[in-house]
Amino acid sequence: MTDAALLDRIAAAPDLRELEALRVAALGKSGSVTALLKSLGSMDAATRAVEAPKVHALREAVTEALTSRKSALESAQLEGRLATEMLDLSLPAPETPRGTIHPVSQVMDELAEIFADLGFTVAEGPEIETQWYNFTALNMPENHPARAMQDTFYLEPHDGESEPRVLRTHTSPVQIRAGESHGAPIRVIAPGRVYRSDSDATHTPMFHQVEGLVIDKAITLGHLKWTLETFLKAFFERDDVVLRMRPSYFPFTEPSAEVDVGWSLEKGRRVVGGQEGWMEVLGSGMVHPKVIANIGLDPDEWQGFAFGCGIDRLAMLKYGMDDLRAFFDGDIRWLKHYGFRALDVPTLSGGVGA
Repeated sequence: MTDAALLDRIAAAPDLRELEALRVAALGKSGSVTALLKSLGSMDAATRAVEAPKVHALREAVTEALTSRKSALESAQLEGRLATEMLDLSLPAPETPRGTIHPVSQVMDELAEIFADLGFTVAEGPEIETQWYNFTALNMPENHPARAMQDTFYLEPHDGESEPRVLRTHTSPVQIRAGESHGAPIRVIAPGRVYRSDSDATHTPMFHQVEGLVIDKAITLGHLKWTLETFLKAFFERDDVVLRMRPSYFPFTEPSAEVDVGWSLEKGRRVVGGQEGWMEVLGSGMVHPKVIANIGLDPDEWQGFAFGCGIDRLAMLKYGMDDLRAFFDGDIRWLKHYGFRALDVPTLSGGVGA
């Protein structure tokens, strides 16, 4: 077969199967072009200098022709399928679901549903923060001992910046940004990812947190306690949830309080509800006047409260998960066991955990 005839046959190949046969016949181990390449070694130097460029040019031409024809055949095949194949959207969905909702995503939806009913909106902010928003605006100036409470990931400074940015250690910076943007009165929750250098059965370098902020006139600790009671009863779907508030310290609230919930044993497992013992679930307090001032409001006119807790920990308590690290292992077996169906949308009427 002449070189021109080979190229013509490749260009006229009717389908991918015929094209592959031509490729093997030309470039395979026993192919015609391969045989020409092997013959170069038995030629004398003068003859090889003349024939080698011709053989290599033929191989390149054949390779290019094969590639071009394959692309054209595949495009025609795809166009044919698109023109003839149809998907009937009225058919029932597969009996076996293809995926499930991660417990963290489900709990975030549950939190949004509960707090929306209480008049809160969801606020978001960047995960790479300036030290002003992550620390200073929250009453943690440079060298403040409270900064030692955080195991912070520091990043390289941006061009022209004097200090490095950080991976946010909490979602409290979102409260500052929301207050600056919307002013007062304000009622927001800020769920999202946060980062700290820590890892064990109950801590991971990246985890999820939700924080809430209310700023209005004549806000008291009573409003805070009622909000937390209402939230925890709705989230755990039990009326016997009992709260205990203990004095604590957070630089951005004054006074500050740790919040414990009562627990009881059911079938050998500790569950929220009752008063057989206490476990800590969140931190809270009245917003510090300096933080209100940093938002741009007059602390003599406005007051507020804030609270925060780990979303992953809430999921562990509610759905009986023992190891926080499993949340981030990507094990499909774990997700099939603990995951939620796509249509399990939390609603207060049907039960947020339905």
